[in-house]
Amino acid sequence: MKRAPAPAKVNLALVVGPRRDDGKHEVATVLQRIDLVDRIEIDEAPDLRIAGFPEDTLVRAALERLAGAAGVEPRWRVRIEKTIPVAAGLGGGSSDAATALRLANETLAQPLQIEGLRRLAAAVGADVPFFLAQGPQLGSGDGSELELLDLPQDFWVLVLLPTGSVKTSTADVYAAFDARDGAAGWEQRRRALLDAVARIKRPRDFAALPPNDLASSPLAGDIRAAGAFRADVSGAGPALYGLFTQRADADRARRSLRRLGRAWVAPAAWYG
Repeated sequence: MKRAPAPAKVNLALVVGPRRDDGKHEVATVLQRIDLVDRIEIDEAPDLRIAGFPEDTLVRAALERLAGAAGVEPRWRVRIEKTIPVAAGLGGGSSDAATALRLANETLAQPLQIEGLRRLAAAVGADVPFFLAQGPQLGSGDGSELELLDLPQDFWVLVLLPTGSVKTSTADVYAAFDARDGAAGWEQRRRALLDAVARIKRPRDFAALPPNDLASSPLAGDIRAAGAFRADVSGAGPALYGLFTQRADADRARRSLRRLGRAWVAPAAWYG
């Protein structure tokens, strides 16, 4: 049996551009892994069995693709232990799929090389390849084209899932973006993001990153009022994050913000 953590991510910035020919949108996003994790167990089995999270679709799809690429039957038993809130903009499903892919690949007589595994991951979902990489990454194209970023990792992340929040489908979020002509000025906004990333030398420099193009929330102001030097929605939401240099400050903010919803504190993480 193989086991591994499947960490969450936050989008420390997300700039969105026009719709592509494939129906997806151009994006530029700073992806940061955090130590808020699901846990994945995998073992060989007579057929493909997923336990622990009945709503899973991505792990099953990923392993079926892996088996097809390797020319074998999908014969794994997977157990998913969920901690990352579901459909919150934190990439839990994508992380689970990437972790299961990596572990299942290790069981093969002829494992796929990493580039083949990354291509397969990109076919499962745009966020999945990130969870096969190490360190913070700049996601471009549809988000699956990755470039390692040299960013500080000595900060703490507060995650807030507001009470009563309902995940709006990603398709609807992008449709609303298109309806308000959100892609206008894409090249200038993308350049501003890249320039801000290039100037980051210490955690507090993250405050200069542009706000999320897809989603916003007035609760980001509450998180900043609680001491965060940056706060925003992650991905398409509804979860928000706040950044802190000290864990004690993040824990204090978590206690003060519990009236607004479920909250977690986790350090930035280089790898799962």
